[in-house]
Amino acid sequence: MSPVAITIAGSDNSAGAGIQADLKTFSDFGVYGQTVVTCVVAEVPGKVASIQPVDLDVIRDQLRLSLIHFPVSAIKTGMLYSRAIIDLVCEILESVKPRPPLVVDPVMVAGSGDRLLQPDAVNEYSSRLFPMAAVVTPNLDEARVLIQEKIQSLEQMQAAAKALSQKYGVPILLKGGHLAGDTAIDVLADQHSVREFSAPFERGIVTHGTGCTYSAAIAAGLAIGHPLDEAVETAKKYVTECIRRSFRWETPKGEVWALRHSWPESRA
Repeated sequence: MSPVAITIAGSDNSAGAGIQADLKTFSDFGVYGQTVVTCVVAEVPGKVASIQPVDLDVIRDQLRLSLIHFPVSAIKTGMLYSRAIIDLVCEILESVKPRPPLVVDPVMVAGSGDRLLQPDAVNEYSSRLFPMAAVVTPNLDEARVLIQEKIQSLEQMQAAAKALSQKYGVPILLKGGHLAGDTAIDVLADQHSVREFSAPFERGIVTHGTGCTYSAAIAAGLAIGHPLDEAVETAKKYVTECIRRSFRWETPKGEVWALRHSWPESRA
């Protein structure tokens, strides 16, 4: 029987991020993916043109129906956008017993710099959603918002991941792809240990949707039944391959890139 995972996130018309990226990732892992659409986003890599939040009653019905009618093995959140949407999602998830493993990707800012989270929603992430998570996966920009401190080195990453894990009482995967260097290093910290996951930094590729893809791959691993460390390790390899094998097109607007959401035939 195929495990089932839900992504609660925004819709990206360019299909490189959001629920589209999540569904592609789930399929690559043999996981049946379901969607709870929180926002419709008009975007292409490097530009967000508009965001339309979905009606709260529709979000509620999407999530409740999936939870009631399917044997859900994992849930991930992506773009939640507003305090009202976060509160609604938390209200429903808090009532689920037992709750499937929850991967929280705290989407705040697009790679283009466009805001994807309303300012008053950050506290709702911290106070309600994070404590329910099996893992929270901030990038360096998101971690800076959470700890009010710029992170510029691996040592600072380790300290920040440990501090966030202690603050929220859950594992934190701090993604270091924005650090300078030849290696992309991520730090997974919990109450007992700190572990690093590394891969060569792929230069010359403009990425879009890597955070969505990474967190969806972790959720897929947890849905299959893998322990968190193993799920993260496999997800790191997967997103690295998606980046390395990216699609590239020449258009009148210039180069356009997109992740190739599939394992190569020769995958280990």
